[in-house]
Amino acid sequence: MNVKLANQPLELIHADLTLEFLTASQLETHSHKSLLTQAGFKAEAEQLCPLHEHRLLICGISDVSHENLRSAMATAIKTAMNYGYASIKLSQYGENLFKSLIEGAILGSYQFNSYKSQPKAISLKEVIFSTQNIDKIALNADTLTSILEESIIISNATNFVRNLVNQTPYDMTPQGMAITADSLSKTNNLDCTILDVNGLESEKMNAMLSVGRASINPPRLIHLSYKPKNPKKVITLVGKGLTYDSGGLSLKAAASMVTMKMDKAGGCAVMGVIKAVSELKLDIEVHAFVGAVENMIGGNAYKPDDVLVAKNGKTIEVRNTDAEGRLVLADVLGYAQEKIKADYIFDYATLTGACMVALGPYTTGVMGHNEELKQEWLNAAEKSGEYCGILPFNRHLKKLIKSDLADVCNVSSKPYGGAITAALFLDNFIDEDMKQKWVHFDIAGSAYTESAWDVHTYGGTGAGVRMTLNWLIENCK
Repeated sequence: MNVKLANQPLELIHADLTLEFLTASQLETHSHKSLLTQAGFKAEAEQLCPLHEHRLLICGISDVSHENLRSAMATAIKTAMNYGYASIKLSQYGENLFKSLIEGAILGSYQFNSYKSQPKAISLKEVIFSTQNIDKIALNADTLTSILEESIIISNATNFVRNLVNQTPYDMTPQGMAITADSLSKTNNLDCTILDVNGLESEKMNAMLSVGRASINPPRLIHLSYKPKNPKKVITLVGKGLTYDSGGLSLKAAASMVTMKMDKAGGCAVMGVIKAVSELKLDIEVHAFVGAVENMIGGNAYKPDDVLVAKNGKTIEVRNTDAEGRLVLADVLGYAQEKIKADYIFDYATLTGACMVALGPYTTGVMGHNEELKQEWLNAAEKSGEYCGILPFNRHLKKLIKSDLADVCNVSSKPYGGAITAALFLDNFIDEDMKQKWVHFDIAGSAYTESAWDVHTYGGTGAGVRMTLNWLIENCK
């Protein structure tokens, strides 16, 4: 969707359709109140009423806020895409709310049609924003242009991640992720290092190698770097890139295997973040590490009862091969900390179904030792339109991953607090000097949806991208 700004009053902008948001109180004084009332329009949240004879689309909102406008904009755009109009225009609702409208337009209009033999033709191609407020007051065009440019980059990075997540496991293998990373490095002037099996063996990344051992698609470790001159901070991002997860020998139920292409969402997210950082030209050095692996079954598959030696030398008792993402992350976290001395390290993973049980299907679980840092991320998520919730560590849950055979067990001895015990497992692979600088994000629920909600359509959501960019922009000045 082409989103642009016109430095003109709304009535002077040429477009096929005008979009307007109304609260219940504003409906009472609206010039088309009679028509809207006859149509049963009550200005309820995201209720739509097209007045085609006036080339007008009215959308209800409960109040004028970031979340309501973003969601309403997405709903209106999705509906307008079913009409025959080529362009739509609307006024501003304040400088501080412009970003939400842009994201609603770009994210709400997203479609993934790569596997459709005959994609539905969409007439709507353009969304035009006036620089004039809904109250006819002209806003600063330069400020609005700056907001537009930043928001387009962030939204496009989110859609980039959605595209990667939505690709099938046949098309997006570990090698496919490596090729995508290499292509991104060339277009965005990033450094790119790829480790194949030989490279992983030389780095003693035995946990990651074990997970990918039974697949015909060998694993890859991806390291993308963005290095501006005189960076204000150095940030390491680590993503779980399971291009497909059968569960290994601890085989998933058939129904649970569907959608497992989404298990690469963490790795896709960190690639989307570094893409946007480079395009925004932020004064931050960012390193994105992805452990790209396929967890399959075969005669050479790793097994429950195996003991693996991770890169940092710690031993891991395997009791469930479907708890594979944490094994991959254990090695990638160790590799990332060895190669880069960062101010912060953040990891993103579709790690546990337990996180969905705890927080629901829309919310990312936030875990770590630094309470102030975790709160910063909750604030960043709220400002960006993502949902986050903190899941607290405690020493008693840590005892549940104790192993009598090895240093640590890859699953808890009890079926409770699974998201937290998974994060506590990862804590074993965080260096002591990085404990207070590390946050783990469990995006198992938030990274993929099979029913539309807010700005999201079926498939990948790009979870983690918008909130991370908000945190980077706000906290790395």
